[in-house]
Amino acid sequence: MPADLHIHTNFSDGLLSPEDMVRQAKKAGLTTIAVTDHDTVDGVARAIEEGAKVGVRVIPGIEFTTDVPEAEVHILGYFIDHKAEWLLELLKKIREDRVARLYKMLDKLGKLGIKIDPQEILTLVDLGSVGRPHVARALLSKGKVRSIQEAFDKYLDFGAPAYVAHFKLTPMEAIATIRKAGGVSVLAHPGVSDMDGIITDLVSSGLMGIEVYYSKHTREQVNHYLQMTEKYGLLATGGSDFHGSVMRDVALGDIKVPDDVVNKIEEKLKKYGNR
Repeated sequence: MPADLHIHTNFSDGLLSPEDMVRQAKKAGLTTIAVTDHDTVDGVARAIEEGAKVGVRVIPGIEFTTDVPEAEVHILGYFIDHKAEWLLELLKKIREDRVARLYKMLDKLGKLGIKIDPQEILTLVDLGSVGRPHVARALLSKGKVRSIQEAFDKYLDFGAPAYVAHFKLTPMEAIATIRKAGGVSVLAHPGVSDMDGIITDLVSSGLMGIEVYYSKHTREQVNHYLQMTEKYGLLATGGSDFHGSVMRDVALGDIKVPDDVVNKIEEKLKKYGNR
């Protein structure tokens, strides 16, 4: 049965509530999903509750936005203890810094002649994790760009005029955090970050898997990362990175993996005694 292990809700930069996302997953024929919002677990409990009602297993997860000098590196965490107080305190700090970053980005856009009221964005995000995609949507809605991708390319990507760095863990710190929270760490969409050179260091730090199957990975990249999982003895996972139709040309469940992958993740947990 199919599983999609990379999904976002409106508690970060997705469009759907946890409940709507779970119901859509059910309609898509998925039996297992992982909620992996950026730097927050606030939508996990609601998704789990709705999953119990409709018959979809929900894995508590997260996607940490981490930083190396050359690029952002995203680390997924599966089966984490999403109620751990120390984790919630860390995520609160990251979330608060994301809000400060939002004001800095909007200030930069203002100097470029683009005025956006921060409350327009914060109202939509509520208590979730605000990020660049929210700003991109605002630029799109105001007709300043023709697509989300153009918003990133022109204003928000690394090196663009409105880019602002924010408080982030290093990839190694994210891996350690996920391990401490009882979970399994997986390198997200490595073909996008193009940081193969650090994978050896990540494995040495405890990385347990690579997201091999991803919406933007070519067949050659899939084969390449499969070879890397075999080389290092890592899990080969996958997911759609579903946010909603505005964000990417990908539907919920477009990229999916067999439930056996979920079983292997749980076996990894047992092997390393994380539970």
